Amino acid sequence: MISKSSFAQMSQKSEIGGGLGVFNYTGDLVRTYDLTTSKPAVTVFYRSNISHVISFRTSITGGQLAASDKHNPIDPFAVKRNASFNIFLLELAGTFEYHFLDWRDDRRRLRFTPYLFAGAGLFGISGNNQKTAQYSNVQVAIPLGVGMKYVLNPKYYIGFEIGIRKTFFDYLDNISGGGSTSNKNYQYGNPNDYDNYFFTGITLTYTFYDIPCPSNPYR
Repeated sequence: MISKSSFAQMSQKSEIGGGLGVFNYTGDLVRTYDLTTSKPAVTVFYRSNISHVISFRTSITGGQLAASDKHNPIDPFAVKRNASFNIFLLELAGTFEYHFLDWRDDRRRLRFTPYLFAGAGLFGISGNNQKTAQYSNVQVAIPLGVGMKYVLNPKYYIGFEIGIRKTFFDYLDNISGGGSTSNKNYQYGNPNDYDNYFFTGITLTYTFYDIPCPSNPYR
């Protein structure tokens, strides 16, 4: 049986995990983060620990993304527009995480840390069967967010995070500029604002330990 002191001598290089959460969207139909538009999403990831405070994570996250003008319309023109969308979104991302506390040190009682993350990713969408413009279903996103991790035991810990995905794309909701000169920012959409999406979720992580081999002092 491996003691806690033995764990402290091991190298925590690799982790795998998964989580459940929700997707949310902001754009021409919903201007601000709105929990009532949440749709289920899941994520799986691999994490490499570069140092005690910096990690690199590769992840795949997928789920539904939806909104409707019938639900809490933003203005009278949105009622007239009566637009909606319901798509499936799949994201592949790589992000760096910065942990504010040295939470992996078994010699301390600290079992949690807040963290920040940022990186880059690609996402693909499906479900906009009648496109309102010519665009690619694969686009670039910039993940940014914050989270909190808590150690359950030397091998498992849980986390909670919320992150925005900044995009350079205005057709998540299949709406952008329109043909009306006077009302296009309302009856249609605002082509000067990109759509964004969020992932909020809880994760469970398993840590792999590398046991360093003893060196030969007579070499």
